[in-house]
Amino acid sequence: MKRKSGEQGSARTQLAALMLVVVTAVAMSSQVAAETYDVVINNGRVMDPETQYDGIANVGIKDGRIAIITNDRISGRETIEAKGHVVAPGFIDTHFHWQAPLGYKIGLRDGLTSSMDIEEGCAGTTLGAWYEERIGKTAVNFGCASSHELARAIVLDGATKDDVSQGPLSALKTRQATGWSSAQPTLEQGNEILRIIDKGLQDGGIGIGSTLGYMRDAVSTREMYEVQKVAARYGRHTAVHTRFTPDNATFENLGAQEILANALALGAPATVNHYNNPGWALAHEMLSKLQEQGFNVWGEIYPYAAGSTTLNAVFLKPENWVEKLGHRYEDTMADAETGKFYTRETYEAGLKDNPTKEIILYKMPPEDAVSWLQLKGTTMASDAMAAEPVFGPWETPLEKLGNMHPRGAGARAISVRLARENDIPLMQIMAMLSYNAAKHLGDTGLKAMQERGRLQKGMIADIVVFHPEKFTDNATYQNGSLPSTGMKAVLVNGKIVLEDDKIKAGVFPGQPIRFEPEAKPRFEPVSVDTWKGTYMTGTPHLEAGEFESPSGD
Repeated sequence: MKRKSGEQGSARTQLAALMLVVVTAVAMSSQVAAETYDVVINNGRVMDPETQYDGIANVGIKDGRIAIITNDRISGRETIEAKGHVVAPGFIDTHFHWQAPLGYKIGLRDGLTSSMDIEEGCAGTTLGAWYEERIGKTAVNFGCASSHELARAIVLDGATKDDVSQGPLSALKTRQATGWSSAQPTLEQGNEILRIIDKGLQDGGIGIGSTLGYMRDAVSTREMYEVQKVAARYGRHTAVHTRFTPDNATFENLGAQEILANALALGAPATVNHYNNPGWALAHEMLSKLQEQGFNVWGEIYPYAAGSTTLNAVFLKPENWVEKLGHRYEDTMADAETGKFYTRETYEAGLKDNPTKEIILYKMPPEDAVSWLQLKGTTMASDAMAAEPVFGPWETPLEKLGNMHPRGAGARAISVRLARENDIPLMQIMAMLSYNAAKHLGDTGLKAMQERGRLQKGMIADIVVFHPEKFTDNATYQNGSLPSTGMKAVLVNGKIVLEDDKIKAGVFPGQPIRFEPEAKPRFEPVSVDTWKGTYMTGTPHLEAGEFESPSGD
């Protein structure tokens, strides 16, 4: 039927009005889309180690969390074009000793988003303050364990609050004394050590860290068991530089077995630190078998043939390193600053002049590093040491740093590079650098790790964006502070802190990785009478001397 001209005009008017509504709606929709996300990462290869998702997608971030992962076009206030790049969970390092601004800064260039020290740790009496002084001042997340070593230094060496206030970096000062590594405590002293460790857990410490291998002759099996018992009361893990690390393939794993046996007896999580030493295959098999049975135990490696420590480490004494293990100072132990190898004479002179000087220790075949990166279910933890200046303002150029072991600057990038050069699946490396640590720590109840280490909707937006063929380490044993390159972007808690290898000034979104502090301690002193009442019947004849201290069996 033919419409009249007036009706046709009215229809045209209505259609025009409808078109205006549609155009306005589309415009408003585009405007909303532009404002919906704080940051958008477009066209990247999104990799999630937990779900094994690996595909091209766009990621939208809102209020510090991943709001969407989609193939649809999205936009936001800030955009990162990630075509040709990997988009993965931010890298988590649980064994990073350089807990200071410059340490965080050089780690950030290497994709570090969460930096923790679970080995040396912080003194239990200062751990709360250690966390507080970093809030709002760091670009990466930060965390610390409660330190066994520093608790011993307080009790056995009289270390003061100032001596231990810098957490893991305090070891440089406390190791000038000797009681922490050589003295066996009385029962009263032993209980005070345990009380200090407990205080750190009460204040939110992520676990207990023990440098047992540096005090192997002073800490008895009883003391180590009681230390792990403190963590067990909180359901938290104890991470240990084991008693015989480094040693030969026989003794090395006796130390790992000690810690794992304690963990199983106590029903507690545990970490075997840097087991990339002689006997590593057996250590990994033990950990894997226990994981298969549901035990929350795990280990860590770093992909370097050489380690680093201080000159006065007990295992470097001639009777251990030379006479027992058959090494020579001349081709295994070098000054970290100069690269010059020691002799027996210069080693002994150095012990007198500068006992805590950092050295590089060549101890394993270089090709083993490729094997370690293929181990299932383990984590890559750098064991990063510090360079001079240890402390300094955030603005200090990285070019001004002195030499150090390259793992502080390049442990994550070398992992990616070695995977690239040796056809190791990239998803395996992403798991080692993020998810595996987050999973194990999250299973202890640590919420901050339950929400990280994954590239999934709802997770905290700690994210790295890097070129899989160009992201590489530049640090060497000769120049260990050269930062990595090839990192397109790093986000911490949804904030862009690095773009195109350049760290953004004044952006400090780092958050504490810790448990909620508790109102009351869970400390229970070691008591001879309590032990007798629990484990003996009849008329026991156990002498008090049998339990003279937590260090006496």
